[in-house]
Amino acid sequence: MRKGYGQFCPVAKAAEVIGDRWNPLVLREMLYGNRYFNDISRGVPLMSRALLVQRLKELEKLGIVVSYEKETGQGHEYVLTPAGEALRPLIEAMGVWAQQWGSEQIAPEDLDDALLMWGMRRRINLEAVPAQKMVLQFDFRGLTKGRKTQRSWWLVIEDREVDVCQKDPGFEVNVLISADLSAFTHVWMGYTHLNLALKQGTICFEGDRKLVHQIPTWLYLNGEWRYGMGIDNSVVQLMQANKCVAPECNEVPGA
Repeated sequence: MRKGYGQFCPVAKAAEVIGDRWNPLVLREMLYGNRYFNDISRGVPLMSRALLVQRLKELEKLGIVVSYEKETGQGHEYVLTPAGEALRPLIEAMGVWAQQWGSEQIAPEDLDDALLMWGMRRRINLEAVPAQKMVLQFDFRGLTKGRKTQRSWWLVIEDREVDVCQKDPGFEVNVLISADLSAFTHVWMGYTHLNLALKQGTICFEGDRKLVHQIPTWLYLNGEWRYGMGIDNSVVQLMQANKCVAPECNEVPGA
């Protein structure tokens, strides 16, 4: 365990838990419902697996996380304790603060198509998606990490389950989404109006007209300003009012 702040102040004691690098993001993943090591790791791709193991052990010693051996005997399931779940408002408040006061410009080095797809996977409006299997293909360009400048991903939605595929799953694609990675990320985060990106051609939808019209609702592309972690509606409304986000400004043209 690393040395604490040496203070009995409650703020200092809380900072010892959530102040360490990566801890807020690890907690974010667990608050999203991820309980297995690989699932948590996918949400923090730049964190080494060895460091993640260390952080989970430390959180367990602090009484924030409890681990159970899987029935298969291989690996563990990590569950938040009541003390860990009680951190939810703090983690959510960090997101609200960043949306309110943080920079709305995402730097090129912060762009990550894998993290974006993983984020979308857990933030699909399943209530709005038709009952039949839906396959969305994403062709991203403008990648800034690695040697590739463009890459394709697939979201397969069926029976209220969402799978992310890096390789073509072989199913018929219902809607093709071609987009500049930066533009799509800014729209998904609510920093840019979808309608503006569509007019500029940085985001394009192809497919059945009715399905294309529904895509912004499925993927929360209408400036909802939420992370999918239960942020109170009144907070969302306040954020929308302060940012002057109007749903009518984000409708798909011609839909």
